[in-house]
Amino acid sequence: MDSTVQSREMAYFRLVFSVVFVLPLGSWLGLSALAQEPDPQPSSSPAANVPPPAEVDEAQTSSAGGSLVVAPLPISSPAIGTGIIPVVAYLFPLNKSDKESPTSLIGAAGLFTDNGSRAFALGGEFYFGENRYKATAVFARGNLNYDVYGPGLLFEPNTKLPLKQTGQVFLAEFLRRVWWDFFIGPRFFNGSSVLTPRTTDLAGIQIPPDLGLHSSLRAIGFRLQRDTRPNRFYPTSGTFADVTSDFFAQGIGSKYTFQSYKLTFNAYSSLTKNQVLAFGSYACATGGRPPFYGNCIYGAQNQLRGYTAGRYFDRYMMASQLEYRLSLPMRFGFAGFGGVGGVIPGQEQFLVRKSLLLPSAGVGLRFVLSKQHHLNLRADIAEGIDGHLFSMGVGEAF
Repeated sequence: MDSTVQSREMAYFRLVFSVVFVLPLGSWLGLSALAQEPDPQPSSSPAANVPPPAEVDEAQTSSAGGSLVVAPLPISSPAIGTGIIPVVAYLFPLNKSDKESPTSLIGAAGLFTDNGSRAFALGGEFYFGENRYKATAVFARGNLNYDVYGPGLLFEPNTKLPLKQTGQVFLAEFLRRVWWDFFIGPRFFNGSSVLTPRTTDLAGIQIPPDLGLHSSLRAIGFRLQRDTRPNRFYPTSGTFADVTSDFFAQGIGSKYTFQSYKLTFNAYSSLTKNQVLAFGSYACATGGRPPFYGNCIYGAQNQLRGYTAGRYFDRYMMASQLEYRLSLPMRFGFAGFGGVGGVIPGQEQFLVRKSLLLPSAGVGLRFVLSKQHHLNLRADIAEGIDGHLFSMGVGEAF
């Protein structure tokens, strides 16, 4: 449910974590909004009124007591199907006297969809030291059923290669706040998987390397992040900047040696009390010799809606989008969005040499789940160059 954590690097070999583990973890971590929402209390003083949802600062509720949240969340993904994400989370302040740090949490999430994908994740995110430190640790395991198809990977653009990828991953990260509200620190990634076809009819299909073999990925990297949004669940102002670098190497136990770089920059502005204009941008690059699933995956983390994760991926990727958000009566809302991006090949790649420009546009409905934090249930329909796709989620796309 937390749109901030949705994109926090559950990169299970990029393709696996982007479409399997990011979704349940993002939903589970974002339950802090529901848990932090206090019971309404009568007040005779106008000064005691709760601020408008869009203006609530998370630090105002971070010193509250612990809360247990149990929820089944719907999921509709063009990559892995329709299903449910059962979530259990406990949200609490590490130090009740700390008025600056956001709420910490520990929790678990599962994933069950109608195409046979199954996964679970355990982990926690901890803020402490008057919001000077942040530590994250996550373990996830499961199997993902997805398709890889052309143009690019296969000989025929309309041919699909059904794959099953089973594996597990561990991610740990420790960030410290330095100057100008930047957080910086090291990160460690360790994962393993087995990739197998879900069909015996492979005629005319170019087979990826290492199919059916056990593969491992291990990386050491760092993260640089700055977040000035007063409300991470429904930003009405401020910016979010995030840079990650991961270095996979055989010398530390990885089967492949390559590098992965990601950059996110989002900005938000209030047009009126009920209208927000949001700008999102994303760039990805890989170096070295990654496996095909170690490349940049287009549409995997809402870079642009309207594309199935697994259709377009390559060495380099860029995307930018604008979204207009309108709050309506009766907890409803509306969104209109559009953008453009593309994937760009590199040298010595398994993929076909072809650069693709990939625009997208769409509309969506919103329903407010938490008035206190303006946390929305999101339902979008978007049009890409291959047709339209419907998707659901909790929290804004970016």
